[in-house]
Amino acid sequence: MAKPGFRALPAGLAALGAFVSGLFYFLAFPGIDFWPFAFVAYVPFYIALEGQAPKRAAWIGLIQGATMNAAGFYWLMGMLKTFSGFPMPFCAFFVLVVASVQGGRSALHGYLYARIRLKLADASEAKLGYVRPLAFLGAFVAAELCFPVLFTWYFAGITHDTPVLGQVADLGGPILVGLALLGPNVALGELFLAKLSRRAPNVRLVALGFAAIVVSALYGVIRIAQVDARAQASEPLVVGLVQGNLGLMQKREDPSEGLRRHKRLTQELRQKGAELVVWSESSVTFAVPEAMYKPFMKDRVSGTAGVPMVFGAVVYRRDPDRERWYNTALSTNREGEVTARYDKHYLLAFGEYLPFGEELPILHKWSPNSGRFSKGKEYAPLLFTRNGKEYKLGTLICYEDILPRFTNELVNAEHPELLVNITNDAWFGDTLEPWQHLALAKMRAIEHHRYLVRATNSGVSAIVDPVGRTMSHTKTFQAETLSATVHLMNDGTLYEVLGDAPWLVTSVAVVFFGFFSLRRKGDPEPTKAAAKKPAKGDEAKSDDEAKSDDEAKADKVDPEAAVKAAQDGDASTSPEAKPRAADDET
Repeated sequence: MAKPGFRALPAGLAALGAFVSGLFYFLAFPGIDFWPFAFVAYVPFYIALEGQAPKRAAWIGLIQGATMNAAGFYWLMGMLKTFSGFPMPFCAFFVLVVASVQGGRSALHGYLYARIRLKLADASEAKLGYVRPLAFLGAFVAAELCFPVLFTWYFAGITHDTPVLGQVADLGGPILVGLALLGPNVALGELFLAKLSRRAPNVRLVALGFAAIVVSALYGVIRIAQVDARAQASEPLVVGLVQGNLGLMQKREDPSEGLRRHKRLTQELRQKGAELVVWSESSVTFAVPEAMYKPFMKDRVSGTAGVPMVFGAVVYRRDPDRERWYNTALSTNREGEVTARYDKHYLLAFGEYLPFGEELPILHKWSPNSGRFSKGKEYAPLLFTRNGKEYKLGTLICYEDILPRFTNELVNAEHPELLVNITNDAWFGDTLEPWQHLALAKMRAIEHHRYLVRATNSGVSAIVDPVGRTMSHTKTFQAETLSATVHLMNDGTLYEVLGDAPWLVTSVAVVFFGFFSLRRKGDPEPTKAAAKKPAKGDEAKSDDEAKSDDEAKADKVDPEAAVKAAQDGDASTSPEAKPRAADDET
């Protein structure tokens, strides 16, 4: 599959390139935040994949993805220890398993890319020069959109502190942002491949790669100014956030203390002029029967607040088969009456449910600390009323705010004027996870041109404007309040209308081209090797390489030498031998 001027990297060197690529990805990722690494993170991966057979390309991708995941999601160790009850060695093993499974996204990227390259093995360098990067980008789209992961992330999260690079998310979501970031990676990769192949680089292609990020930044400058102007013309609202900072065990052992703390901090915000106060996920830890949660909340929680609120609670009911518990968000009016309810749809593995626990109940005996919550079924906006006008609050519980497709569905169903997230990240400890969570969530504000307010139990609570800038945020693991003026907007974006439909079409096209032949009946099979005449401009060519196949056979073949070579097992000197892509036999 490799072209004559470039031999695919051997397995060890390709694996090293994949490891370096995963490490660069991690260094650019939120929490570490060396974001310029985003422009080079995929360069070693791009080079390592060139000329590789699909199976080896998948392994190369797995190394890249597992490296990034093991480093970026190291905090899974503490969470698993806390909630699963498993011994530490088992938790460490499970983290490696999760990192490898999630690394399958990059394995799929590499495999799809290699499949397409295999079909184009006999293409000229002029044609391949454009198809190769398109295949790489298309495989990236398919992998990022379609591969299932336990903990969601995406390459676009790297732009959270450079919102000018993230504004194209209102056109195509995080995948379009990721493609713009890949532009300079592909350009640099093409320059390196040209050097290694001893050919002139495709200047136009390199220019297009760098232009992608430049155009994205220019769009960001223009779009930020436009959205800022629209925000200032919209209805203002002073929002206050309460960060109670209750330990995981403290919430269960002394729920009354948590309630007292939240009420006291709410009154401080009210005195500062807050018109809506938001508490964190499960800030009310009393499990309340579904039949009586409305009067209970008014009597025990919101009746004396004197300000509209949003807060997290736990509601349950007894069904014939078992009890069903719901992680719930409630909104109340100034009088403390519950006005709306939303139940969390996407539950956290181990914290709120045990994977396969319903099918294999014995797993709950092995993992006694795992939750048994049920999923919500309906989209239901929380409500806020002022001066007789009702506004909708698109509410996301915990990590629902890092799910672009789910948030897009919710926004289209509810048409809210404000996005609200309530979260409890205390179970991950004082790690990078709360900062990574916030970074990934900020993209939702850009995608839908809404303000996003996040109230968390232990941090990071934040208020994010419609272009993804953090207006204000708290520290981690301390009780705090936060307030700011947001604007109630229902602007609408192209991504809000189209969602991921363009990327779904792209993914189908990539998978089809990678796995199904486009040959007509009677056409010859494509070869797996590139045994064509060298492209113009190649250097250091032998005389035999410069001749046609027939001339090479006529001038080069020595019958006696061929017989002797066959007897010695040296097929490489046989006139029928052709160069093969690295590890095609794998």
